[in-house]
Amino acid sequence: MAIRNVVKESDEILRKISKPVVDFDDRLEILLDDMRETMYKCEGAGLSAVQVGVLKRAFVMHAGKEYRECINPKILKEEGENKIKIEGCLSVPGKCGYVDRPEKVWVEYQDRTGKKISKKFTGFEAKCFCHESDHLDGILYIDKATKMFNDRDEYNRKKKNGEIPEYGKENKKETK
Repeated sequence: MAIRNVVKESDEILRKISKPVVDFDDRLEILLDDMRETMYKCEGAGLSAVQVGVLKRAFVMHAGKEYRECINPKILKEEGENKIKIEGCLSVPGKCGYVDRPEKVWVEYQDRTGKKISKKFTGFEAKCFCHESDHLDGILYIDKATKMFNDRDEYNRKKKNGEIPEYGKENKKETK
């Protein structure tokens, strides 16, 4: 296993649409193992293949109790409004922002052997699955953010001081 470089937001590859995985082989296993190690080393909750420069429809996540590998993921149904609004990304270091995501998602994906899996995710796992799925379609969270913060410290400071208005009052993207 190896730690791979995480592509940053200025790299055009992040805006490309990833291709479906058709070969469930040793190369895929190496990629998934490297992505897992990279995600943990960078202290992320998820990491898509495109974030390490590989245009394959695959991501890893550990946003709940279990580590998951999601290949050729599909969101089948969304429901509700997720109360966890703040979001960040390893490809957009330091910044964070408010993003609307569903509270529940029903999904399908394949594991590293090609076995199809159907799941329902809620809360943080649902948000993470949606975030990583967006990466595979060339979408970054900053494209969907309704309010951005220059860094996590700014967000925490403003939240503590009561300077952040109740979420949902903003109608457009702002950066302060």
